[in-house]
Amino acid sequence: MPSTATLPPVKARVPGRISVIIPAMDQQDFIGDALASLALQQLKGRELEVLVVDDASTDATVAITAEFGTRIPGLKILTHHANRGVSAARNTGLENASGEFVVFLDPDDWFAPNHLAQLADGLEALDVDFVRCDHVRVTGANRTLHHAPQANRNIVLDPADDISPIHTATMIDYPLVWAGMYRAEVLESAAPRFNEELRTCEDRAWMWELCLNAKSYAVLNAPGVFYRRGLPGSLTQVFDDRQLDFVDAYAGILDMVLDDPAHETHAPKALRQFLAVSCHHLKRSAEFPPALRQALRLRIADRLAMVPTPLLEDGLAQLDAKRRKTLTGLRPSAAAKRESK
Repeated sequence: MPSTATLPPVKARVPGRISVIIPAMDQQDFIGDALASLALQQLKGRELEVLVVDDASTDATVAITAEFGTRIPGLKILTHHANRGVSAARNTGLENASGEFVVFLDPDDWFAPNHLAQLADGLEALDVDFVRCDHVRVTGANRTLHHAPQANRNIVLDPADDISPIHTATMIDYPLVWAGMYRAEVLESAAPRFNEELRTCEDRAWMWELCLNAKSYAVLNAPGVFYRRGLPGSLTQVFDDRQLDFVDAYAGILDMVLDDPAHETHAPKALRQFLAVSCHHLKRSAEFPPALRQALRLRIADRLAMVPTPLLEDGLAQLDAKRRKTLTGLRPSAAAKRESK
């Protein structure tokens, strides 16, 4: 059941405190690295609050976390007695965070020692609603620096302006919520909660909401977050109905921009993302069980049928011939499904 709690009022927040939210479920192999990196943070006098939200772990995640109590004075363990998913875990963290600033950290990633101070320094100096940063991808022993798409650094920008254009990667195509720091009071109105019904793509929906509602942000040269890729539990390695939640995520994003005249200009970008992600999943669906593959095709077709025709026709026309043929071939499926009911 989704939580109905709201964020604490602004007056309850501690100036300068950084609240780090870590959703964790069965992460005994990695969470020690994440917490060790927080214990080593050089904060320049700022206070650290670490909220580990245990999402009904069955391994030693909680025991390992508790061992860091003396090394991280601001450590708190929040417990879900039943597994509720990453969105609910992040929401529980937001409900209990007391810091002026909020940061997200996945339990299998870690920060460089000066990372949080760099983000807070930039956020304060530029007086923006939030900041974003580059990150380092870690695949086995290999490390690769990946840059945020916005090349302009350390200047104040409008996040809505950086949603377009549709033909190149922009900051809305960089929905890594852990690659940044956010003012808690801004999140209260701009993006207060993650959608708990989404088991994947929840970060994309949340980032769209934030970028449409916040007023300012900046990208900093602070590549201090290390992101592990290719782990066995990743959704990219799992083939079940969680894979289909991207359709619901983009349905919500498209509804959000189409229902508000102020945001209609962003509909082509939202549709472009949906079409691209759909083609990606359709391509890899050869590895899916037959029933999941069929469900994927029908879900995509149903959503395509709901997109305004001029917008859809323009979006399809801008795809390469192969992807356009793939998606155009799905469009009759929705109508046939409805007629069979």
